[in-house]
Amino acid sequence: MLLKHKHTTEDLINDCRKGSRKAQELLYKQLAAKMLAVCMRYAVDKMEAEDMLQNGFVRVFQKIDDYRGEGAFEGWVRRIMVHSSIEYYRKHHKMMHVEIDDTAPGQSINAAAAANLDAKDLMAMIQRLSPGYRMVFNLYAIEGYSHKEIGEIMGITEGASKSQLSRARAILKEQVIKTEGENYGYAG
Repeated sequence: MLLKHKHTTEDLINDCRKGSRKAQELLYKQLAAKMLAVCMRYAVDKMEAEDMLQNGFVRVFQKIDDYRGEGAFEGWVRRIMVHSSIEYYRKHHKMMHVEIDDTAPGQSINAAAAANLDAKDLMAMIQRLSPGYRMVFNLYAIEGYSHKEIGEIMGITEGASKSQLSRARAILKEQVIKTEGENYGYAG
């Protein structure tokens, strides 16, 4: 009779630090699905997201000694995946940054309309945003980065980050309204 040993995340991290390929494989299997979802937000398609995921995990295993146990390990991995995905995207695509100044109030998505969409539909709408808008939207609205941090990550000004977020929200709002088939006014 073969008994399976239950590995804790801490055990796997320690074994990865020692270079254990088996621990790397188990840690990968434990986190891959969640991290693929993160990569999908920055990728053009699933195949590209899988490439981003692989690059991200290579970086995780290279930098695992840098993890100090402060905060959740999954959050640390997620941050690496975001940075790795953006780096991958920059390397393989030409990103356009648009400076616009339409930061007018009332650019948020109508909550009632958005509530009627399922997550898959909303993700598809986000995927259709231009690369710059999509990256800024994901970093701000989903990952929780500040405009200053986004500017540093993407090599744009804080103002450009704010304007791209505003434009992304306006585009998403239009898509939600179109999808819902109702003409909602501004949700001030």
